[in-house]
Amino acid sequence: MEHYDFDFVVIGGGSAGYAGARTAHAEGLKVAVIDGAGELGGLCILHGCMPSKTLIETANRQLVVRNAAEFGLKAESHGVDLQRLRERKRALIADFAGYRRGQLEDGRFILHRGTASFVDPHTVEVRPRDGSAAFRLISRSFLIATGSEVFVPPVTGLREAGFWTSDEVLDAAELPKSVAVLGGGAIALEMAHYLEAVGCNVILIQRSAQLLTGVDPECGAVVRDAYERRGMRVHCGTQLTCVQRVGGGKRVEFTQDGQTHTVWVEEVLLAMGRQPATSGLGLKQADIATDRQKITVNDRMQTSQHHIFAAGDVCSPLDVVHVAIQQGEIAAHNAARLLRSEAAEEAIDYRLLLFGVFSKPQVAVVGETIRALQKRGVPIIEANYPFQDHGKSMVMGETDGFVKMIGHAQTGEILGACVVGPEATEIIHEVVVAMNFRATAKQFLSIPHYHPTLSEIWTYPAEEIADQVGQM
Repeated sequence: MEHYDFDFVVIGGGSAGYAGARTAHAEGLKVAVIDGAGELGGLCILHGCMPSKTLIETANRQLVVRNAAEFGLKAESHGVDLQRLRERKRALIADFAGYRRGQLEDGRFILHRGTASFVDPHTVEVRPRDGSAAFRLISRSFLIATGSEVFVPPVTGLREAGFWTSDEVLDAAELPKSVAVLGGGAIALEMAHYLEAVGCNVILIQRSAQLLTGVDPECGAVVRDAYERRGMRVHCGTQLTCVQRVGGGKRVEFTQDGQTHTVWVEEVLLAMGRQPATSGLGLKQADIATDRQKITVNDRMQTSQHHIFAAGDVCSPLDVVHVAIQQGEIAAHNAARLLRSEAAEEAIDYRLLLFGVFSKPQVAVVGETIRALQKRGVPIIEANYPFQDHGKSMVMGETDGFVKMIGHAQTGEILGACVVGPEATEIIHEVVVAMNFRATAKQFLSIPHYHPTLSEIWTYPAEEIADQVGQM
């Protein structure tokens, strides 16, 4: 009988990996974590969610000062102290990362600092970061949670000219006077918001015909309009043709509507998405299937090898932290069940898939889009209400955007929602809770809403849906 070193080996110590490791330990499994990053903590803590939102808080406050006169205040900004901002960000991230490091090193798991690749479906070779000799681990089950990396498109001259990613923006001691942001997704919009607020001239260049591809087009349209009013130039439906270094800056050429456009900027920010970080994992040696670079998993987070699981950006339909954590936990629970000769029964449910963008205005979405529901033949009712006609948002001076709710035309159950506007990433959760309990629009209306609040705006589309249920 083959000797196993561990019950559960986790490759990657970020949010998904740590969630899987602690859950497996709680299940009584012998666990090892292999992490080859220069610093423990994972993408969200070190280079994603937390540092970006720290800088965005500064951007939000800068806009408050910029618009102070509207509220009868005599105030003006004297610029941004980037050194102090960076110190604040670094202090916060050091605290968050230190806490995660402590969790990984508290003795519940064996932690190996290095990279891993499969030799066969039950064996990985570990190459330590310190250059010491490689060694092998044999495990009864695995979790692949190596996250994602920046996607670099094959644009002529882009690599040669050089570019920034969000990493450079998030820790910059100095910022360029002008930036071409390549992309129109969450990272692009959040970084554009920050850069413009702190004084950069920003040009957004997006491949798709809309900002935020995959979200209802009107959501991206609201953000685009708001950004253009702030002075940003936004180009959608483009094709990048080349990037060149010219003197101390960059020349970016793209086509749009059959016309060639050229912009000159000091720096280019590449924000065209991320791709699974799977190179070097030896997936073929373990016979692990992939689809367009993402590891193929079932709803129990099992790969094509049922004792090998995956979680997070390497396999997820949406690269967000809360989903990665849930996937890691489910993977560990199911691995424990398999090792007890039980069925892997715990399944991921994407019915409440939640997505948020900390742009200005913010965007948040839960559930399926109208297009997806119609494709499945689900009879629906949709209802909207604008912030420009909502008392609290008018008082706040935050009237860009709207809320939309989607209900089942026959039962009234709330199937999805989106919001573009003030505190969108906060107020979406009221609908998430309702959907979790499969509430109908009529039941939603029975919930008291304090006046005046942003949250009460949801009652307007809910009332419209409740009135129309059964009439289609």
